[in-house]
Amino acid sequence: MTLDQKLDRLLDLLRSTESAIVAFSGGVDSTFLAKAAQVALGDRALAVTAVSESYAEGELENARTLARQVGIRHEVVTTHEMQNPDYVKNAPDRCYHCKTELVDRLEEIREKYEGQYHCLIYGANLDDVGDFRPGMKAAESRGVRAPLNEAELTKADIRELSRRWGLPTWDQPAAACLSSRIPYGTPVTAEALSMIDRAEALLRSLGFRQVRVRHHEKIARIEVPAEDLPRFFENGLNEQVSARLREIGYTYVTLDLLGYRTGSLNEAIGKSPLLTISV
Repeated sequence: MTLDQKLDRLLDLLRSTESAIVAFSGGVDSTFLAKAAQVALGDRALAVTAVSESYAEGELENARTLARQVGIRHEVVTTHEMQNPDYVKNAPDRCYHCKTELVDRLEEIREKYEGQYHCLIYGANLDDVGDFRPGMKAAESRGVRAPLNEAELTKADIRELSRRWGLPTWDQPAAACLSSRIPYGTPVTAEALSMIDRAEALLRSLGFRQVRVRHHEKIARIEVPAEDLPRFFENGLNEQVSARLREIGYTYVTLDLLGYRTGSLNEAIGKSPLLTISV
């Protein structure tokens, strides 16, 4: 299919739902899906953003701004995955429990509107299918649809269509919840999530657009694209970053020599083939 054919298929899929609630984080995929839902369904589409300790500071205001730009109705819910021991223990199925909690809250929104919204949808795309994503299984088991995947849209497709539609997220770096920075088997805590959030916010303020701070208890392992690695050794930036992250609570600060990789923590459980640099 051509890109235009994929877009037509997506809009037809969305129209066939009659009405939908969009799980809306404000990332590349969910913003494009929200815009497509608004185009296809108008007022019969509602974007819902879930807020918890694993949602980075400032992201809610960003989501609200994007929802206004897209022109879609928007609500906010609070999720409580941190109250679930199966989530906190951080086994490889952590995302399953997070997505289950999200769907529970979305179902509450649907019940509040007494059947006004027929379908729950979220932004998984075709590229997500081959990765290790237990959250997708949770969504599928609850009947949540992934129209971007159904329309065979890849991440590159979504970025290009977002660019055509003038969405500011078209070249936005990939995002994921803060818990994804914590290695499996290390419990998720509010303190750890706060440390990660502050560390990544610092690096973004220094001009690093794509960044992950992998949280190995007292060790911060920084991932940035390979071409950005030399910047840390210019004008004493390595010393500045190390000092600031020590103030946040880390004892040791390291750079990952392979650079930024999507899902790099999955490598430890043999679930990720991504041993090359991803930018």
